[in-house]
Amino acid sequence: MLEAISLVPREKFVDEAFEHKAWENTALPIGQGQTISQPYMVARMTELLTLTPESRVLEIGTGSGYQTAILAQLVHHVCSVERIKSLQWQARRRLKQLDLHNVSTRPWRWMAGLEGASTF
Repeated sequence: MLEAISLVPREKFVDEAFEHKAWENTALPIGQGQTISQPYMVARMTELLTLTPESRVLEIGTGSGYQTAILAQLVHHVCSVERIKSLQWQARRRLKQLDLHNVSTRPWRWMAGLEGASTF
């Protein structure tokens, strides 16, 4: 899990004005009143999941895409849902720049189609 974190450049997931603080153990603003979680929290949340290389993950709240990128290093596929369209598009752009092909981002309304599904 720590190797996965080391492969993801956190500074690419924060505003340019905060790049110098990217690896501080603090949450940072990402716009729209949202924050990127502190590195310790991301590591702890990831550690608590029972993930395998075959896992499929449904992430609710893409935010900047940082947690999504870390999960993508560890599992077969990540589907991440974001309710704020501008954050979804920014995250999608970042994930594409990192050449992550096992990630899909979806708008919040997409969740309505999952009722009763057991995909994840």
